[in-house]
Amino acid sequence: MSTRAIRGAIQIEEDSVSAIRSGVVELLQEVLRSNALSIPDVISVILTATPDLISDFPAVGARDIGFGSVALLCASEINVAGALPRVIRVMLHCETDKSAGEITHVYLKGAQALRKDLAQ
Repeated sequence: MSTRAIRGAIQIEEDSVSAIRSGVVELLQEVLRSNALSIPDVISVILTATPDLISDFPAVGARDIGFGSVALLCASEINVAGALPRVIRVMLHCETDKSAGEITHVYLKGAQALRKDLAQ
């Protein structure tokens, strides 16, 4: 087993509790699915949100789907002029048998523009 970091992001439609929570759920579930992981494989998760997302903590969405015993941290992205709005990013640390080259990073919806080389 190796420790790996998996990146991802999703752009959500609006700044609301439901949009933030559902965006986090969609993003984390896809990271797990794409990398054949389950929650016990996860060591920690860092979630960031662009400064225009203020209605909820992204970690709440993670806890809603079973990440309650995982170390979670929320942070705000730096406010760069012209940056893509309403984006939630994740860096998930896990234990896996996959090599670094086998890891699938997940960029969903409008966030595909952030990493066209990795987007689904």
